[in-house]
This record gives sequence, structure tokens and C-alpha cells, in this order.
Amino acid sequence: MNRSRTALALLVALVALSGCNRYLPELFEASPSANPTGAPPPTTTPIPLAASVNGEPITLEQFEQEVGRFERARQASGIDLATLGTYREQVLSAMIDLKLLAQSARAQSLSPDPAGFEQRYAALVEELGGETGLNAWLQSQGMSQEQLRASLEEQVLGASMVEQIVEAVPGEVEQVHARHILVASRQEAEVLQGQLASDADFATLANQASLDISTRPAGGDLGWFPAGYLRLPQLEEAAFSLEPGQVSGIVETELGYHLVQTIERGVHRTDADVLRWLREQAVLDWLAQARAEAGIELFITP
Repeated sequence: MNRSRTALALLVALVALSGCNRYLPELFEASPSANPTGAPPPTTTPIPLAASVNGEPITLEQFEQEVGRFERARQASGIDLATLGTYREQVLSAMIDLKLLAQSARAQSLSPDPAGFEQRYAALVEELGGETGLNAWLQSQGMSQEQLRASLEEQVLGASMVEQIVEAVPGEVEQVHARHILVASRQEAEVLQGQLASDADFATLANQASLDISTRPAGGDLGWFPAGYLRLPQLEEAAFSLEPGQVSGIVETELGYHLVQTIERGVHRTDADVLRWLREQAVLDWLAQARAEAGIELFITP
């Protein structure tokens, strides 16, 4: 997984209490730290800071609390923290992303109404087992009720902004419908090229010869996909360079040697997996742009 998708996974965790995460992606990683300041020593202000986002602080205490929650959750799942790499950096990155989302939501007046927020808070308290359960949970998390309310508000704002971003993703986009044949050597690909030049059926050859067991039963069909969707960009580039019915030259990737045929292309309705990917990408793109434009200062080396 790449770093940006790890932070989105952490963002999902950070907004999980809000009950507003129905549009947030379910997999992912930390957005790279934007505008780093060269990791100067900790701030000398009365309240030590971990970072500042457009002048709004993330305190060192908040950061360490979030790291603690992350660690306890992973350990409870049997995960060795030593296998997680730079997870402290990823936690801080996700907190910065959430701050950016919440700030944008406030700027667009997406704040929850007071009555609705109190209902959410009451539902959370009930879910935790009432006041007794809430106090026990707060103690285990190292939080006060005031901190929880502030955190919940930020989570609700962040989720509202994510919802706005993903709802703007169109249901139809420019896509290509293609299929491919994967073989282990260039010589095999050349033999198949010769058969195709003699009017052999591409789908039949894919079903007989392709090493891609996921697409072979369907004649190598890759389905419809937009630019950026495939894990192998060489295949995607080939598919988008062809007109319907055309077959590519031999395309070499880390998996082997491919022949690609474009079947159709144009604006097409997205299926569920593609739409989910487009929504994830829309959030990642929004965060990248927001980070590029924000004033972000880091006061620690996570």
C-alpha cells in the first residue's frame, strides 16, 4: 500500500466516532507531510505543540493521546507495533488531514446544528454504556469529556467535508473497456501476435493461453476502467492509446508480457469498485491540494 492510502485508513479511524463515515474509504495510508519546517526542536510555547495547521494547534498531548489509541487498537488486534514502520508520523499526518477537512467544513458553514450534535454525543454515551461506561472509556483513552466533545465535533466536520467531496464525483466518466493476454516470455507473445494477425480470436486465445487466472475465464476481459485505475500503468497506457478493435504491441510489465485489445471507449457509468476508487482518489486529491495551500508547521519529529 502507498503512504497516502495509509493516512486515509487513519482518517477513517479518527472519524469513526462521528457516525458520519459512510462515504469514507475503507482502506488506506498517510499523506506525505506537507510544508515541513525541517523538524525544529519542540515549541517553547506554554502548551507544547506537535503541529500547527493554518494557525490552529495540534498539541503534543493530543498527538500522544492519538498515538496511544492507535497503539492500543493495534495491540488488541494482535499486531506487533514494530512491524508498522513510521506509524507515529502517519498518525500526525492523519490528524493534520482531519484538521484541514474540519477547517474547510467550517469555512463552508457545514457545522452540525447544536441539537443534532447533542443527539450524536448522547448516542455515543449510550453506546459506551452510559455515564459509567463513558467515564471508564475516557480514563482508558486519557481524555476528558471536554476533549471528547471537541474531538467529536472535529470528526463530524471532517466527515461532512469528505461527504461533500465524494458526492461531487460523477457517476459517469471517460473510460476504456479492454482485455489482455499475459504470458511468461516475449517469444510466446510473438507467437500469439502471429495468430492474431491470422485472424485468431483474441478472447479465445486469452482463455487458452493467458496466465492471468482472474481474467482468463472471461477471455482476458479487464472491464471498464478510467485513467489511473489499473495497478499496471503500462496496460492502461496501451488500452487508452488504441481505438476499439485494435491490438497493442507487446507490453512488458513486472508480471510478464501482455497483448492488449481495446473493445470500447467513451464516457461510461462507473461500477461500484471504480466509483469507490474515484471517491478515494477525490479525497486524496483534495487533501494534496489543501496541504499545498495550507500553512503547516511541524514542531516534532514523529
